[in-house]
Amino acid sequence: MNARGTLGRYGEELAARRLVQVGMTVLVRNWRAGRAGEIDIVARDGDALVVCEVKTRRAVAFQHPMAALTPAKAERLRELAQRWLHEHGGAPPGGVRIDLVGVLVPARGRPVIEHARGVV
Repeated sequence: MNARGTLGRYGEELAARRLVQVGMTVLVRNWRAGRAGEIDIVARDGDALVVCEVKTRRAVAFQHPMAALTPAKAERLRELAQRWLHEHGGAPPGGVRIDLVGVLVPARGRPVIEHARGVV
C-alpha cells in the first residue's frame, strides 16, 4: 500500500473509533458497490443509518479535510446510500444521514478529528 493509502486507512480507523466513542455502532467499513464506489463507514446512530465519508489530510496539505466534500462527491454518497438501502432492506425508522469525518494528521502531536453530522 502506498503512503496515501496508509494515511487514508489510518484516518478511517481513527474515524471509526470516534464514532464508537460517541455511541454509534459501526456496521461495516469500506463497503463497495461495484464500480459505483465505496462507503468508508456505515454505522447506526440509534435508529438512524449513517453513511460516513472520511477525509484524511496531513497538516501541511493544501486543503483542509472538511473542504474535500464536493457536490459531485455528495451526489455519489447519496447514490451509494440508496444502493446500501436497496441491498439491506430499506431505510430504518430513523432514516438515513450522511456524515463527514475530517482527520488532520500533524507532523507531531495528536490527530485532530472533526465530525460533521448530516452534511448532505
